[in-house]
Amino acid sequence: SAVLVAFVLLSTTYSLIVPPFEASDELWHYPMVKTIADNWSLPVQDPADVGPWRQEGSQPPLYYILGALSTFWIDTSDMHEVRHLNPHVDNGIATPDGNVNLVVHRPGREAFPWKGTILAIHVVRFLSILMATAGVYLTYLIAREVLPGRPALALGATAIHAFTPMVVFIAGSVNNDNLVVPLSSLALLILLRLLRRQDLTFRSAAARYGLLGIVLGLAALTKASSLGLTLLTALVVTIRALRRGRRSVDETDIKGWHEFVTGGLLTLLPLLIIAGWWYLRNLRLYGDLTGLNAFIEILGKRDVPASLAQLWRERYSFLVGYWGNFGGLNVPMSRWVYRVLNGALVIAGLGPVVWLIRSRVRAIEEDRSAAIAEESTSGIWIPGLILCVLSALAVLIPWIQWARVTWSSQGRLVFAALAVWSMLLALGLGAWLPRRREYWTVGVFALFLLSISMAAPFVWIRPAYRRPQPIPQREIDDIPGQMSVDFGDTMRLLGYDLEDEATSPGGQVAVTLYWEALAPTDVDYTVFVH
Repeated sequence: SAVLVAFVLLSTTYSLIVPPFEASDELWHYPMVKTIADNWSLPVQDPADVGPWRQEGSQPPLYYILGALSTFWIDTSDMHEVRHLNPHVDNGIATPDGNVNLVVHRPGREAFPWKGTILAIHVVRFLSILMATAGVYLTYLIAREVLPGRPALALGATAIHAFTPMVVFIAGSVNNDNLVVPLSSLALLILLRLLRRQDLTFRSAAARYGLLGIVLGLAALTKASSLGLTLLTALVVTIRALRRGRRSVDETDIKGWHEFVTGGLLTLLPLLIIAGWWYLRNLRLYGDLTGLNAFIEILGKRDVPASLAQLWRERYSFLVGYWGNFGGLNVPMSRWVYRVLNGALVIAGLGPVVWLIRSRVRAIEEDRSAAIAEESTSGIWIPGLILCVLSALAVLIPWIQWARVTWSSQGRLVFAALAVWSMLLALGLGAWLPRRREYWTVGVFALFLLSISMAAPFVWIRPAYRRPQPIPQREIDDIPGQMSVDFGDTMRLLGYDLEDEATSPGGQVAVTLYWEALAPTDVDYTVFVH
């Protein structure tokens, strides 16, 4: 419960500090919410007229529908004023000039008490926090299922999930990852329990199959990255059917083929009823079940598909996008933070090797060949761990294909398997120490993540969006040729300084102009001096 409370407090802090429309893709996600709230219909994607939602109009709509249900009562007719795009932003890259604002902000309009579009954004952000908190709790349940004898590691996996800075950042924003993560985790949890519970009555198993089908349908109606779970469902149904078939001893027993057919239908039918219409709509409108062809046409793609070697060279940006790269992927943390986090990832990756070596040494020293087998299964449910790894691959492999075609080397795109990534990290870090002390390495890493997540809003995010500071009056008084000319409500010309008092006809005059920014601006000023 302490981890959940800390996560809610952290994500709420991010949601309050990050300016509206400055979270990853919130610029496009929220217009989808507004469009549905205003019209209760879905946009049709047109590359010639992309609309304010751009490529996000190709995403399954469940998250946006829930956002619309929570905000339809708010007058958001001011969105075009609040969402004033900054055409000079360095979107997706961090540059020395720090031009990170995706939109031009008016602090008076965005201040509390909120109203209009700003209020709607904060309502959906709070809804996202609730969804993301459910995802953190489900990670704990999954880890307890797979690691029944290692509660410290299960808690460590939960903390790793909850305190990863990018997870907290996305939780406090308008983003459909916040719904697909808990739905994917819930589907995985049901699959794990179906796989483990061999004593379920046929009626109990059927009820779980039906619930699984509903969750799969909701996930498929949230984001396409969850579709790989359908393959895992077919695998679990097949395994259960084969096991039941081996247990059948007379004609009165439920046959394996009976469970196979029933399990398949009870999971498939809810999935098709809940999400099938969306994929048929894509097929009718775009000639593609997923609608990704329209998505890519609007988003843009690489000139040449990337090879695996090219994707490997982009691993740094991928990991930065997983650990925490804020704003429009243009507000990174300090490099030393990524070095520590990536170093911990390497250590976790080597953990299984260390565990095998330690187990072998123990077997030799104690002259017990069974030591390895005992250690390998103690506290870990191996079939469940394998199923978790397969679920992670069901997210990772489609992402690889996606990243080969588009410029999408960002780790956030594999968050649908966040529970598994967090658990594997905890397992790898814990493997370096004996079981009675394994929580030390996991705990230290989780505390480091917590400290970084607590610092990020104040060390990196808020400074990036700090308003221009007023020029001290003593500096204004020192300007030789003082003026006070306002250009709209964004810039003021304070004065000038001539380096040369006189020049001949046709000569040049060097002029220094002194400007004061009154607010962030997207306007280019061209000054002609005669």
